[in-house]
Amino acid sequence: MSTDIHPDPELAIAETRAWLIRAVIGLNLCPFARAVQAKNQIRYVVSDATEPQALLDTLRGELRRLADADPAEIETTLLVHPQVLTDFLDYNDFLDLADAAVEDLGYAGVLQVASFHPLYQFAGTAADDVSNASNRSPYPMLHLLREESVDRAVAAFPQADAIYETNIRTLQALGAEGWAELQAQIKCDVVDGKR
Repeated sequence: MSTDIHPDPELAIAETRAWLIRAVIGLNLCPFARAVQAKNQIRYVVSDATEPQALLDTLRGELRRLADADPAEIETTLLVHPQVLTDFLDYNDFLDLADAAVEDLGYAGVLQVASFHPLYQFAGTAADDVSNASNRSPYPMLHLLREESVDRAVAAFPQADAIYETNIRTLQALGAEGWAELQAQIKCDVVDGKR
C-alpha cells in the first residue's frame, strides 16, 4: 500500500494499525485479531534493518521478548520491516530463516511466525488475484504469535479450517476495486489521524 520505503516509524505503525483495523478486523480476515487489538496486547515494532541479517537479529530479539513477556501485556508482535525484503521472493525465502530462528532459540511449539507482505502471492495464484489481499500488509511484516494462543483461538472457533475459504469468498465479493477503495480509506484514516 505505501510507496514510501523509508517511512517514519510512527507513520509505519499508524498505517499498520489502520490496515489491521480496516482490513484484517473490518473484513474479519482473522476472527482472533479483534480481541487482542481491543485489549491493547499487540506490540508494534518497526525495524530499521536494511539487510536480512540485521532483520534476523531483530527478529531473534523480538522472539525472546515475546517469549519472556506476560501475555496479558504482549500477546503478539507485528515486526514491520519497510527497508528490507521488499521483493516478495526474497521475503518468502527469508521465512525459512525465520522458522529456523524459532527452532534455534528453543521456541518450536511455543512461538510461530506468520507472513504478510504488500506483494504477497499464494502459490498457484496470479499476482493480481484478489485472494492474495488476505496477506497483503502496508509493509513487509513478520507476525510473531504464541502457539498456545493460536491453539486456544482455534479451539474457541470450531470453523477455523474454513477461515481461508471464507477469506477468499469475502475478497472475491469485495473485488479488486473494493480492495483499492479500502486501501484509500486506510490512507485517509492515517492522514486524518484517526488511528
